[in-house]
Amino acid sequence: MNTPPYQVIVFGATSFVGQILCRYLIEQFGDHGTGTLQWAAAGRSQAKLQALRDELGPKAAKLALIVADAGDEAALKKLCAQTRVVISTVGPYALFGEPLVKVCAENGVDYCDLTGEVQWISRMIARYEGAAKKSGARIVHCCGFDSIPSDLGVLFLQREAQKRFGQPCTTVKMRVKAVAGAASGGTVASVINIVKEAAQDPALRKELANPYSVCPPRHGFTAQQNEVRFAQFDPDFQAWITPFIMAGINTRIVHRSNALSKNAYGKNFCYDEATLTTTGFKGRLAAQGVALATASFMLALALPPTRWVMERFVVPKPGEGPSPAAQAKGFYDLRFFGRTDSGQTLRVKVTGDRDPGYGSTAKMLGQAGACLVQDIAQSDCPGGFWTPATIFGQRLITRLQAKAGLTFEVLEG
Repeated sequence: MNTPPYQVIVFGATSFVGQILCRYLIEQFGDHGTGTLQWAAAGRSQAKLQALRDELGPKAAKLALIVADAGDEAALKKLCAQTRVVISTVGPYALFGEPLVKVCAENGVDYCDLTGEVQWISRMIARYEGAAKKSGARIVHCCGFDSIPSDLGVLFLQREAQKRFGQPCTTVKMRVKAVAGAASGGTVASVINIVKEAAQDPALRKELANPYSVCPPRHGFTAQQNEVRFAQFDPDFQAWITPFIMAGINTRIVHRSNALSKNAYGKNFCYDEATLTTTGFKGRLAAQGVALATASFMLALALPPTRWVMERFVVPKPGEGPSPAAQAKGFYDLRFFGRTDSGQTLRVKVTGDRDPGYGSTAKMLGQAGACLVQDIAQSDCPGGFWTPATIFGQRLITRLQAKAGLTFEVLEG
């Protein structure tokens, strides 16, 4: 086989998060001509790609540009023939993402993205996992804030539990202690598309309610999961909690990781996510307020008239998002609590130094792509649909702590 000219191609390089990702890759690895990672930028517009390269400055002078449209399978095949890994930022993935996954799976090219669209992930696994296993392609969804901090945070906690207690924690909770960041138009468009699909399809609504919806067939899990739907008091954190909007995707990925790792967390493993407020009456009011606001927002998206108003006048448009200054000021602090069957407990925290959805996501996504090509040989992990925890594990945790502003830390007491 001929060696492709690039190790990584960023597809959707001129999208909002794609531009952030390209800046990060230039800073970390340089360009194709001079850097430590041989990569190229791809998108559907030559003019926009050239403008991006100019905006990236002298360090990007030799950055290769590739024109391909998300719906042009022939062009995508040519793109995949030139690389070992494709990083895709082209969403909503349910609308635009399938042709690239298909081509990568059929042609043995590794792939990662930042989707949080669980219904689309389920479809891709059903349609293309057989092809990926046959070709050797490793497909890794959810390599951004959805769901690397959750998935690797649970993995980190479980490894510490094994060291300390000789057994996993069969109950784990993730709580968002603090977060600062804003949504982009692309993220909102993905959420709107999920709501539209669910409103029209009762079977999809049932699937979205299944905590094991992306686990392999015959996974055997039957434990009833706690889904935080409204404000409630959490005795393990001694604070009020409220629903976390990303719990729907993160919990599914964590359960898939458990299934793919042969029930390493236990067959009756329970996992849930929520946002912390504080204690007392003030905490209760805050938790109830957030829960009501979240429910109202989702209801407004579900009804066509209010959805039209929201899309037209309220939510950001695709291509819009937080400014570089806002991204730099963003952060997140996630706390994990685990309990073993014998009652031993463990607490860890995961933090990130940029806004979760964009500044931090771009760094996580970039390091995931680099990890795929530089750290994980084909003999280490065969083709198929993997999760961040099951394919990257400690190798990505090490990268993220060294180069992406994340921390993973055990909390004593």
